Order: sequence, then C-alpha cells, then structure tokens
Amino acid sequence: MDYVLLTPKDLLTKDDTWINKTDLVNQFENIVPSVANDELRSQLNYYFLKSLPKLEYTKKGKEKALKKKDIVAAVNAVIKEYPEFLDYYIKYKEDHGEEAKSLSEERVKEVYNLFVNELSEFINQLSKKTKFYEKYGDTLEESYEHVLFLKDVIENKDGHRIFYIKGEPIKRESDIHIMFRLTWFANVSAVSREANEGRGPVDFVISRGASDKTLVEFKLASNTKLVQNLTNQVEIYKKAHDTDKSIKVILFFSEQEEKKVKRILEDLGISNEKYVVLIDARKDNKKSASIVR
Repeated sequence: MDYVLLTPKDLLTKDDTWINKTDLVNQFENIVPSVANDELRSQLNYYFLKSLPKLEYTKKGKEKALKKKDIVAAVNAVIKEYPEFLDYYIKYKEDHGEEAKSLSEERVKEVYNLFVNELSEFINQLSKKTKFYEKYGDTLEESYEHVLFLKDVIENKDGHRIFYIKGEPIKRESDIHIMFRLTWFANVSAVSREANEGRGPVDFVISRGASDKTLVEFKLASNTKLVQNLTNQVEIYKKAHDTDKSIKVILFFSEQEEKKVKRILEDLGISNEKYVVLIDARKDNKKSASIVR
C-alpha cells in the first residue's frame, strides 16, 4: 500500500513568526510613542540614543547612515535596561493582530501560487523530456546535464516566473532547490539535500555509491558572502564528502548582479570553469549563454 503525506498549505511558508526579534527591532520607533508613561517613554528614547555610536560624517559634511548592527545593539541595550519594554511590544502586536491575519493569508496565497501553479508548469516541462531520465554517465556529467536543463527552463521557457511575485523577485535559494530536486524524478542516482558530514550542510550530494559523488551548490548573486563561498565552501565540502567533483550554480536577477558575479569569477580565476554555471533569472532580458566557459 502506498501512502501520501498531505501538508496543510499554511505550513508551507517559512517566514518569521508574527512576534520575533527582528520585528522587535524594526518596530522600535513605532512602539516607543505608544508607551503611555511619559517618564518611561523619555527614558527609552534617551537610552536608545545614548547607546548609539557617535555620528560620523562624510568629507562633504553629510551624516553617514547608521549601520544595522548598531541599531540592533542599541535596541538590545534598551531592552536589557528596561525589560518592561517587551510588554509594550507584545501589546502593540496584539493591537495589530488583524495585520497578522492579512499578512498570513497573503503569504499562503503566494506559496500556493508558487508550489501549485508555477511548479506545475515546470513539472510539465519535465514530463516532456522522457529521455532526459535515461542519461547516466558519472554523477558529475549527469548533474551537469540536470543543471543545464534547469538553466534552459528558467532562461528560455518562462521558468523564471516562479521567482517573481507582483513583478518583484523573491530571492530565495530554497525555491531553486525545489526546482532542481524535481529534475531528479525517477532517477537511479541518490539525491541528498543539505547533507552534512560535519563541516556544514551542502545543498545537494548526487551519488551512486561511495566512489561516485558530486556536490551541487546553489548561490544567489546577491549573497554578500559569495566570494567566500566560491573560494572556500565547496572545497571544504568536497573533503568532508570524500569527492573532488562539484558544480557551482549562481542565480542573478539584474544586469548589476551579472556584472558583479562575472567580476568575482574573473578575480578568482575561474571565469572559464565549465562547472561554474550562471543562470539568468531576469524577467525582462531572457538572453542565453550564461554558462561561464
């Protein structure tokens, strides 16, 4: 007997909960004015400003914008000194409970559209490629073929639409992970996602026994640690998984991101590397040839 696991669609979202630390920091300036106690409100404002670093200025005399980490540190300092602030935060969230319901419903609709409507079209593309699953070779070439197929779908067959909601890109590595995993339907190779051999999880390990393994890592061009990832991460993973085979896939959403990635690859001396693949997910420029050779 076969079993099917049914997942409630409202569990498909992975956003932060309605009450969370990031939101607490972001809502700080909205919460303080809601404090009824005049003395406490003044103390909160004073302590927050006191905890911020001294203002810095540009050569032209303009104030430099505060760094996010400095704002977070200042809010944390306020909470440590005045823990009752948390009560006002919770009350603020309770007073805005309808926003939580509305936001939750909107995100569920977005996820439903992503996983039901858009991915259905992607799966249809796969079903038309019946011979695709008959290709074997070693796992490196096999994985490379799957990456190229995914690239073709995104760049030339409207697959890029899965990354856009209301015309804006939703830059999540998890989405392309799902698309890539679907390309391995009915395949003889074992596909392990986020496999961890003690040095951190790699996105995918494609294997046929211990002697034939290929690692596949996906990155967004907007990733602030892209240089570090390309330089060190996969090499560490290869040692942990006892393999010298790897493919790096980088997704970009704008001309600026494309130029940034190509510059990084040039600086690292891997701009002609076959197994470094760029995927163009721009909605307004579906040019091919994003593979770095």
